[in-house]
Amino acid sequence: MKKIGILFGKERSFPQAFVERVNSKKVSGIVAEPVQISKAMQGEFSGYAVIIDRISQDVPFYRTWLKNAAVTGTAVINNPFWWSADDKYFNNCLMTRIGMPVPKTAILPSNELPPDTSAESFSNLTYPLDWDAIFNYTGFPAYMKPFAGGGWKSVYKLTSPEDFFEKHKETEQLVMMLQEEIQFTEYYRCYCIGGKYVRIMSYEPRNPHHLRYVADFKPSQERLQQMTEIVLKINAYLGYDFNTVELAVRDNVPYAIDFCNPAPDAEKASVGDENFEWVVETAANYAIEKALSSKDGADNLTWGEYIKRSSHKMSLT
Repeated sequence: MKKIGILFGKERSFPQAFVERVNSKKVSGIVAEPVQISKAMQGEFSGYAVIIDRISQDVPFYRTWLKNAAVTGTAVINNPFWWSADDKYFNNCLMTRIGMPVPKTAILPSNELPPDTSAESFSNLTYPLDWDAIFNYTGFPAYMKPFAGGGWKSVYKLTSPEDFFEKHKETEQLVMMLQEEIQFTEYYRCYCIGGKYVRIMSYEPRNPHHLRYVADFKPSQERLQQMTEIVLKINAYLGYDFNTVELAVRDNVPYAIDFCNPAPDAEKASVGDENFEWVVETAANYAIEKALSSKDGADNLTWGEYIKRSSHKMSLT
């Protein structure tokens, strides 16, 4: 019997529906359940062929437990090693190398010194930074947000350098990035599961959180195909099995705004009935697919093109 587990926190609608959907399909040799952890011993198999991770970004214990699970043969969705190394600023940098339109973005040192550091720890950092060059690059209005993500926490819309310096003080030890505002005419949030299943959803980030999926942009078939190809390419390079990509259309060009969401919102009350049904059904089918194809004790993780190409170059040297 191969077990499919889901690891989650406060959310309830998606995890419960996912487990019920997998089990309702009655696939021989497959069963789904919420992950149960009673002990954690190095090198021991987790007991799960597949685990969908919805919470390790907030619980370090889960993240390192999942790495052991992966090493011993579990197909963890998403790859915990890549997720640990990833951040939103690096993702933007990577997109510039593969020709993907993204907002102009600069990384900023934290306003306050990190723990166990002093001014001497930053001998290689010019003080003050070349703020004029940074502001001319991104322009205003601009958004300031944590480089490592965290949903919509600590996100600021800034209108001037003076506004920036005032708000940057509030970020304390967070490392932030300053990002050009893309003034869009259409906006979409796109699920991508298994690197091949895409659902493009109209989305309005300017609405209150519970109303953001209450939008009705009407893309043409050509635009839908264009966005699907963008979403697939981004996820192929990052190697995420379960992710959302946000695309803002400016001057007929889709810009990838936010595409590092490996535990994306899937609550029924938030995404709506039709999107919820799609994500539950697609996630269940993909998890079953992964369980059936997984090999005991092998590396059953998904690795992105960036890592695979880099490792291939290393193997040739």
